[in-house]
Amino acid sequence: MFTDRIESKWIDAFQHQFTLCGIQSGDTVAILSESQSRQLNVHLSELALGLLGARTFHIVVPTPRQTAPVPVRSTGASQAIGNLAPVVSALASSTMVVDVTVEGLLHAPELPQILKGGARVMMISNEHPEVLERLPSDPALQPKVRAGLKKLRGAKQMKVTSAAGTDLTVHVEGAPIGGTWGFAEKPGMVAHWPGGLCLCFPKSGTVSGKVVLAPGDLNLTFKRYIETPVTLTIENDFIMRIEGTGVDVALFQSYMDAWGDRNAYAVSHAGWGMNPKARWDTLVCYDKAHVNGTEARAFAGNFLFSTGANETAGRYTEGHFDLPMRGCTIALDSEVVVDKGVLQGELA
Repeated sequence: MFTDRIESKWIDAFQHQFTLCGIQSGDTVAILSESQSRQLNVHLSELALGLLGARTFHIVVPTPRQTAPVPVRSTGASQAIGNLAPVVSALASSTMVVDVTVEGLLHAPELPQILKGGARVMMISNEHPEVLERLPSDPALQPKVRAGLKKLRGAKQMKVTSAAGTDLTVHVEGAPIGGTWGFAEKPGMVAHWPGGLCLCFPKSGTVSGKVVLAPGDLNLTFKRYIETPVTLTIENDFIMRIEGTGVDVALFQSYMDAWGDRNAYAVSHAGWGMNPKARWDTLVCYDKAHVNGTEARAFAGNFLFSTGANETAGRYTEGHFDLPMRGCTIALDSEVVVDKGVLQGELA
């Protein structure tokens, strides 16, 4: 479908992204990649940064050995650095880190130390640049995401319902809140491209209810659309029952069971998408090797429900599902912020 060659339009897209990050002539920028990184994105990053006059250097590490019992996909928790102190030090002392690792640094164990050093991290999702070209970051999204994060930070409870049968309660008071508008313009920030998310990492024992994955919802670990309903019954953060018929429920159950780890059945994070340019239906247009599913996580009005690791609750596991769901209603206390999949009020 694609010819992996440098296109001037892709250099322009990357340059636009780094300009929004505030990169100026003379800034030191580390491009972090691994042996299995998408080399086209590595090269585009270097060329775009060069046009901005940045002092760019590469850190390339070997892709780690596969140790999990099943393929690990779309975790946002790269193991590539492997706690190598010289690598962490070099990244932390940079103005910005362009993260083009396969899985990304969002939940990597080294990220806090890198940010503490004053660097900011711009994650370039492991997508073909044709995906990124369609989704240039927009500064107009920033105040809307900030407004959503403010509402989430001030709420005590998130209630999620749907016509398919979802009825989930998340006690969000005191839970760490996170989000991104798609670019990292200040020290200590981390963002991913494309952006547009508001979410929280619930504390231990704060999530209960039912999640029903309906046809057209997405399973981004498998990079496929749900075709037959999958019902998840959750008690005190953990999936206790997985019910349904068909291949979707069988795949879901089999992958979770493969880890042999109770934490793989736990809730990781919950929130909603904010990006009006992102779409739920584009996954069908790409080969799986060309996408990481970041667009599907961010499309406006989706309920992003995730399972697996949650550092806030003291749970760690490589087993992970990101499950963007359509048509859900999300209420923060008494305020509906998403109504049947449509952003409301100042978030729209």
